[in-house]
Amino acid sequence: MSIATPDYRHLKDFPDVYEPAEDTFLLLDALEKEQNALNKLRPTLTLEVGSGSGIVTTFLAKILQSKALHLVTDRNSQATLCTQQTANYNETRVDAINTDLVHGLLPRLQNCVDILILNPPYVVTPSHELLETGIAWTWAGGICGREVMDRLFPDVPKLLSKRGIFYLVVVQENKPKEIMKMFENMEFASTVVLNRRAGPENLSVIKFWKKGTEDGS
Repeated sequence: MSIATPDYRHLKDFPDVYEPAEDTFLLLDALEKEQNALNKLRPTLTLEVGSGSGIVTTFLAKILQSKALHLVTDRNSQATLCTQQTANYNETRVDAINTDLVHGLLPRLQNCVDILILNPPYVVTPSHELLETGIAWTWAGGICGREVMDRLFPDVPKLLSKRGIFYLVVVQENKPKEIMKMFENMEFASTVVLNRRAGPENLSVIKFWKKGTEDGS
C-alpha cells in the first residue's frame, strides 16, 4: 500500500529545522518497503532520535495505523515544536521530547523500544563544527561523519525490545560495513534495506535486529 508523504508546508515557519531532503525520502521509501514487517511486529513503542521536521515518525504512524506510542527526540527545541505540528496537521499523535539523543530516557525505556530510527548528522566535518548551533546541528557529523551516531550506538542494545528493529541512515564515508561489524559484535544481524545515490552522496538505510530473533520480514 502506498503511503502519502506527510504535509510539512508549515516548515517555512521553522528556518532552523532541517528540511526533508534525499536522505529523508530514502528513509520514507525504506519504511514503506518494510511496512509488512513493521505491522507484523505489532509495536507498542517507537522512538526516532533527531526528528527534525517530524515527517518520518508521522509517516511511520500512518504505516502502522495502530495504538503504538510514538516518541521522538531532538536537541533543537524548534524541531520538537515543528514535529508536533507535523503530527497534528497529518492527524497523528507523536510525543516530542527536547533532549540530546536519548538523554534522560534510560533506564525508563530499557528494552522497551520496538522500532528505533536514526537519520543522524552524517556529513564529514571538523569536530568543532558539532559545537555550532542552529541549522548546522542537522548535518555536521565530525570525523568520518560518525561522531553523533557513535554516541548513540552503545545505547541501542539497551533501548531495543527483544524483537526490536533499528533503522539507520548512513553515507559511504561513514564506513557502513564497519558499523555493521560493530553491531555484529554486539550480537546483532543487519541488512541494507535500500541504497541510492543522491548527487555526491551514496546513501543507505541499514536495518539491525538482535540475533536469534526474526527480522520481521
